[in-house]
Amino acid sequence: MKRYRVEPGGTLAGELAVPGDKSISHRALMLGGIAEGETDVRGFLTSEDCLATLGALRALGVAIETPEPRRVIVRGAGTAGLRGAAAPLDMGNAGTAMRLSMGLLAGRNFDSTLIGDSSLMRRPMERVAAPLRLMGARIDTHEGRPPVHIHGGAALKAIDYQLPVASAQVKSAILLAGLAADGRTRVTEPAPTRDHSERMLAAFGVELVRNGASVAMEGGQTLRGTEVQVPGDFSSAAFFLVAGCLAAQHGIVLRNVGVNPTRTGLLELLRMGAHVRIHPAPTPLGAEPIADIEVRAGALQGINVPESLVPLAIDEFPVFFVAAACAEGETLVRGALELRVKESDRLAVMAEGLDRLGVEVDLLPDGLWIRGGGGRFSGGTIDSHGDHRIAMAFAVAALRASAPIEILDVANVATSFPGFVETARAAGLAIAEQ
Repeated sequence: MKRYRVEPGGTLAGELAVPGDKSISHRALMLGGIAEGETDVRGFLTSEDCLATLGALRALGVAIETPEPRRVIVRGAGTAGLRGAAAPLDMGNAGTAMRLSMGLLAGRNFDSTLIGDSSLMRRPMERVAAPLRLMGARIDTHEGRPPVHIHGGAALKAIDYQLPVASAQVKSAILLAGLAADGRTRVTEPAPTRDHSERMLAAFGVELVRNGASVAMEGGQTLRGTEVQVPGDFSSAAFFLVAGCLAAQHGIVLRNVGVNPTRTGLLELLRMGAHVRIHPAPTPLGAEPIADIEVRAGALQGINVPESLVPLAIDEFPVFFVAAACAEGETLVRGALELRVKESDRLAVMAEGLDRLGVEVDLLPDGLWIRGGGGRFSGGTIDSHGDHRIAMAFAVAALRASAPIEILDVANVATSFPGFVETARAAGLAIAEQ
């Protein structure tokens, strides 16, 4: 079992770049795969999750080339050009890949089976399957979890669907199925979520109608191959944003980070005392916004997190909880039930780890209460439960530790952040992989 050992303390300085955005990389492959013509994806994230999507599309008959390490050329098969795979499609640890593929494959004329690693096989899939069944898809799960069997030959019809819980993955799966549906599909959100799918569909030539919390589109539209520039992943940058808040006395700069406003809730949360400056870069109309982010250490204060910000920072909460534990006073997060169905139960696992490091923390049904001491963590051994974001969050915690922190079961960090150890060392963390 791979593990990290992180020595206590350290100072961050300089500049660094993080890998490409995982969510955008997944979507660029999928939409490029069903487009007419060629799609050139630059800045592609070569993580295990995204490579699982790439492998699945190849198994479905899409020709994909990788002429450079972070460049992918997808030769689209067209909306009707996918073919059935000879074996189950293995999505590894990639929940995004599995849930979006359910929408992509729901209206095909062939059967598909989706599987994953032991972690993914425990994750819920019915919240995607249920609305797709309303569209006419025939989908079976195993007690709500993978394997997911998608029966071919279903004629899809458009639906007007109100999401019961804010989820970009569910919204995206419905929109992907809507491309093959008869009529206008509309999805309404209870709160804003990531809009990468909407932006990218528009870039591929799909006409969308946005009206308040709703997005709608007609089925049967043709996608046209395009160029996609993938920015640095904000969720990966988040670990170094918080690290900078804790230990960058003279500042650190993160270059070319995606700052899509549906992703950057953490920047609002770090107004708890962090010194953060955003330097936007020119962005072509309709493209993902990009900026350099400068962060410097500051005295953090506990906050009550507005529930409206929770969907906009959902993947960043593990490292935010580390920041909260270093703040003066109490921090309360509610309305974050989604964190219980990620790669791990992130609420329970973060509470367990923080408690082990001497933090006063209460696990709530839908959140955490943390009493920050403004000081240091004790050292100790943390079980990440195979969750990449938990592992990286506790690596950051070592900056404020009084003794080494050992983090178990870290192999899945490669699913989202290949080269994390090297990047962390370059930034100033004393981290070793064992």
